[in-house]
Amino acid sequence: MLPEDSKSIPDHAGAPPLGRSTAGPWRRRIVRVILGLFLLLVGVALVGGWWVNGKLRGSLAILDGEVTLAALEQPVTIERDAHGVPTLRGENRVDVARALGYVHAQERFFQMDLIRRQAAGELSELFGGGALDIDKRLRTHRFRWRAANILAALPPWQRQLIEAYAEGVNAGLADLDSPPFEYLATKSEPRAWLPEDSIVVVFAMYLDLQGRLARREASFGTLRAVQPKLYPFLSPKGDHWDAPIVGEAMTPPPIPSAEDVDLRRRVESPAMPEAQAVTAAQAVPAAFDGWEYDPFNSLPDIVPGSNNWAVDGAHSRHGGALLANDMHLGHAVPNIWFRAVLAYPDPQSGAERRMAGVSLPGAPVVVVGSNGHVAWGFTNSYGDWSDLVVLESVEGEDDTYLTPQGPQRLERIEEIIRVKGEGEVKIEIWQSIWGPVVDRDLDGNRLAQRWAAHLPAAVNLGLVEMEGAKDIETAIEIAHRSGVPAQNFVVVDDQGRIGWTIIGPFPRRFGHDGSLPTSWADGTRGWDGLLTSDEVPTVLDPEVGRIWTANARVVGGEMLDLVGDGGYARGARAQQIRDRLLALDKASETDLLAVQLDDRALFLEPWHGVLRQALEASEVPRHQNLLTALDDWSGRAEPDSVAFRMVRVFRDTLRDQVFTSLTAASAAADGGFDFRHLGGDEPPLWQLVQERPLHLLDPRFETWDAQLLAAVDAMLDDLEAKGGELSEHTWGQHNLVWIRHPMSRFMPAAASRWLDMPARKLPGGRDMPRVQSTTFGSSERLVVSPGREEEGIFHMPTGQSGHPLSPYYGDGFEAWANGEATPFLPGDTVYHLQLNP
Repeated sequence: MLPEDSKSIPDHAGAPPLGRSTAGPWRRRIVRVILGLFLLLVGVALVGGWWVNGKLRGSLAILDGEVTLAALEQPVTIERDAHGVPTLRGENRVDVARALGYVHAQERFFQMDLIRRQAAGELSELFGGGALDIDKRLRTHRFRWRAANILAALPPWQRQLIEAYAEGVNAGLADLDSPPFEYLATKSEPRAWLPEDSIVVVFAMYLDLQGRLARREASFGTLRAVQPKLYPFLSPKGDHWDAPIVGEAMTPPPIPSAEDVDLRRRVESPAMPEAQAVTAAQAVPAAFDGWEYDPFNSLPDIVPGSNNWAVDGAHSRHGGALLANDMHLGHAVPNIWFRAVLAYPDPQSGAERRMAGVSLPGAPVVVVGSNGHVAWGFTNSYGDWSDLVVLESVEGEDDTYLTPQGPQRLERIEEIIRVKGEGEVKIEIWQSIWGPVVDRDLDGNRLAQRWAAHLPAAVNLGLVEMEGAKDIETAIEIAHRSGVPAQNFVVVDDQGRIGWTIIGPFPRRFGHDGSLPTSWADGTRGWDGLLTSDEVPTVLDPEVGRIWTANARVVGGEMLDLVGDGGYARGARAQQIRDRLLALDKASETDLLAVQLDDRALFLEPWHGVLRQALEASEVPRHQNLLTALDDWSGRAEPDSVAFRMVRVFRDTLRDQVFTSLTAASAAADGGFDFRHLGGDEPPLWQLVQERPLHLLDPRFETWDAQLLAAVDAMLDDLEAKGGELSEHTWGQHNLVWIRHPMSRFMPAAASRWLDMPARKLPGGRDMPRVQSTTFGSSERLVVSPGREEEGIFHMPTGQSGHPLSPYYGDGFEAWANGEATPFLPGDTVYHLQLNP
């Protein structure tokens, strides 16, 4: 309401007279208000920043001083060098396990939490409903339940180590002033570490290394049922690239005849009624009219890449046996491994045991490394450690199936998944005597998975015994009773000797080769326990004085019959390593590092010739431009090479087009089928390109020349859509390595740069020792001779700490990226922490 005297004020009284302004006081008042708000916001930001900074710094690891750790029998010292590599020295192995748990928690707890949650199917509890589908799939294997049962059955000394480690983890977490920053970002609290979690962490490695076995076997089952005449051709056991340490290269099966398979006519299948038979043109998606795939980015990025090899003392510079190992896994920040040296007295002699290598945060063991007497390393074996069992149901009873002991009902198990912000979700799991039901075949039969990961012997701490091994025979005996995913185990000792075997549980398969889903109902097929140590394939001191593995087939004959085929990598990488090793008469540590960094593209040399020949026959201007670009071919996967990128992508694009056409009927019959699960694509693809059978050519094309140029055009169309000149599309531009923290993709760009390693154009690719892709590569590189560890070499793509404010967060990245020879052993002590009882 206006004051009384305001009634006489004209309506325009508030307007200033012409030429005069009264805005000054109002403006000053507005400025004061804005300034006050700004200062308030700055104050809030400063307080908030101070609070956040305090929280972040409160979660940094304790590096110096003394800390009380309950249940220790004797003090343990933790000495860190300038790169954060700790040497843990205690009076017994149990105290060292407890101290290792403490250090792991202080440096890597969130990483440990993610690993256990992934394997146990508990990500939704942390991340909400977005992770629910992943959890549902993983809960099928009930790894937490299995871990609890395994823990209860472990020998007392192993259970004591795991329990001590868990106590150390929880003490290390409690001694942080603030929980790791990721919990602040997710608005959650860390959960205590349970002893069984260390078992679950090993199950996570089973998933990573063997998790695709069931899908591969199901795909072969579909191919065999739908296209039986094509099946042998698309399931070769090897080719001229093979380089096993035992046995010879295998000859791939011949091209099927036109009477058996003719894509020009139609795709027929005994598994489909005649009315459902389709022509090839109908079955193949409209791939070449707006090609669906991005030929540069849509293919699976995770490819086999691990290498290890050994050179005996007669062929080394210093007379000691040499071990080289670079395990390849998906990249992340922090790295999966944590370097450590464990030192404690030998229980019998009292002499110091000193174990140097890499540990897996979440487990109280050194995974690979050297104890001064023996050194060992792993690569994924790609043997067949899983079978799909066709459950023959009793008529009218879908939940009853036949077994050698008679009909049995499937066990129904209810699992509860806790979902952040959404409560609980219940799921059903159906369990057979052979394993969980994971799928159905084309006839509607349930498929159960029999997997080595489901066995009671799947996980144990047998690997700890390696710390006391003094020769390769003892080390191999220990490997055969260790519970880890089956790996190529290469070992050397201080007497100059070398050996290979398979580490981990080794099922004894009978009645079938495990390549296809099959019924076990009549008892003539199945598994019969585990092989004994004497039965497991083993090679000691080969005549050539070298051993090499690279995810490819390692042995042949009866040994291969036992190991089976779980999707071996192409032999080209192993062959390249073998030839380089045999050319080294007296190898040194730096010589073996050079082999690890070998980026020569020997596998793609023939494909370079195929592409050049196809382009030379064309007069299309852009084809001629590409032909000119091929002139920079150096035969290496170099970052600035256009030619390498073109050859690599041409081959992959051609592969996709040809195999999409070949397997169209299988894809139409099975929505989960993908020819890329089959592996082994090089032998049939190379035969087709060389022999060019018209009956296996996609009917869209008149000639194989047209097919080759269609792959070229698909590649060039994609490049043009990306923009830029052809000369700009280098291998480094495509293969830009970016190692990221799992949280960074959900944060602003500034935070992402703070969390991630710098993006880098690196050499390397597939089918060469230096396997490298944008998100996959060597998780470590080591070269070491037991007893000469001070001459050893080590690389890791990120640093020791998982905390971005730690000086050890990205330490080591540059040396890894540049291939610089950095020491295997830690350097001088910079920080000293003592843990007291």
